[in-house]
Amino acid sequence: SGSGKSTLLGLLAGLDRPTEGSIRIHQTDITTLTETEMAHFRRTHIGYVFQAFHLIPTLTALENVALPLELQGISTGTSRAKTLLKSVGLEHRLHHYPVQLSGGEQQRVALARAFIVQPPLLLADEPTGNLDSSTGAMVIDLLWELHQQHGSTLILVTHDMSLAARAQRILTLRDGAMVNETTHPLPSSGPAV
Repeated sequence: SGSGKSTLLGLLAGLDRPTEGSIRIHQTDITTLTETEMAHFRRTHIGYVFQAFHLIPTLTALENVALPLELQGISTGTSRAKTLLKSVGLEHRLHHYPVQLSGGEQQRVALARAFIVQPPLLLADEPTGNLDSSTGAMVIDLLWELHQQHGSTLILVTHDMSLAARAQRILTLRDGAMVNETTHPLPSSGPAV
């Protein structure tokens, strides 16, 4: 806590601006983008899974997942959202509102929403922080499976070293600075974590 992990993700997502330096994602220096350009870049290049789910309470699971595509004017949003919700085991909960879903179900909706635009970069900020250990393990397995299927680069913030051990590269932060880096061989042509 307080090491700067969530701040780093906020910077990578363009939610915060650095006081100096630059941030390059897919050959784009996001620090030079206007707010409108950054919002568009985020919608098309970055998926974000929050610890606190951040689902819109007045939208159903299906509507929450389809929303990013609807905002882009893509008409296949509902169909793709149904497919993703099925892939996370929630085909029977499409028309339920967040308040009607368990924490694990809400996080699976959030995962589906993050992957709906097929982002090349997925940021996950303590995605199991509000879940019990068995539900958290199931959500992480789904996150890894979707990450592998979509070929996204995954940047995962966690306090859980057993979870971090699954990653190709581990950066340890303390007081806002990187204090250690560990690299593991990339497993059989899988995408980077």
